[in-house]
Amino acid sequence: MSEHIIQVSDVSKSYGGVVANKDISLSVRKGGITGLIGPNGSGKTTLFNSIVGYHPIDDGSIKFEDKEISRLPVPEIARLGLLRTFQQTRIFSAMNCVENMLISLPHRKMTIMQMLAQNSKADHDRAAQLLDFVGLYEKRLLRSGSLSFGQQKLLEFAMALMNEPTVLLLDEPTAGINPTLINGLIDRLKRANSEFGITLFIIEHNMRVIMNMADTIYCLAHGEMLASGAPEDVQNDQRVIDAYLGAH
Repeated sequence: MSEHIIQVSDVSKSYGGVVANKDISLSVRKGGITGLIGPNGSGKTTLFNSIVGYHPIDDGSIKFEDKEISRLPVPEIARLGLLRTFQQTRIFSAMNCVENMLISLPHRKMTIMQMLAQNSKADHDRAAQLLDFVGLYEKRLLRSGSLSFGQQKLLEFAMALMNEPTVLLLDEPTAGINPTLINGLIDRLKRANSEFGITLFIIEHNMRVIMNMADTIYCLAHGEMLASGAPEDVQNDQRVIDAYLGAH
């Protein structure tokens, strides 16, 4: 089996004639932390959506653990262990944190009350442990809608961990978060990678964050691959510098 758990080969995706991704190729190393950067509108989120099945690609190949997944539905891809979070949090704001954790587990054809009722003590214990891991244990019984945006992102991260993903794709995890929470989030992401063995693939605009976390970085611009390599090489690539300066 390849050391690369995700392999994207010559992927293209258009919307109504607008090319969002063109001939994108990249690999995500198993057990590593890979970064995806680029100016707004460069096609990063489109690529994430294609990888997890939200937007089927027009051309190319996406493989997960050497299995072609580009034509699989979202639930089947998720069951393989490939999950993502979003720029805007997707939580149940009227429920408390523990209930959000339990409702995030995969269930089929059940009402919310049925889902909550069937969870075992082990599920409740794991929910509590993961809320403690992200620093929300003391707020576990609070309505999640009352949390700050940064705390909601931590809750969504814990909800993803509840599903024991093999790979977690995070779309701008630090965006909108109070700077005082960012270092704590970075630490927990690194610990999820090292302690739980979760491969991370991260879209991030905060260059300080991604340069200090990722072992490999890819940069997109105008839907095409602009540069790739070690963080220091990408950071000093004149094409990357020009792309970001030109975006302002």
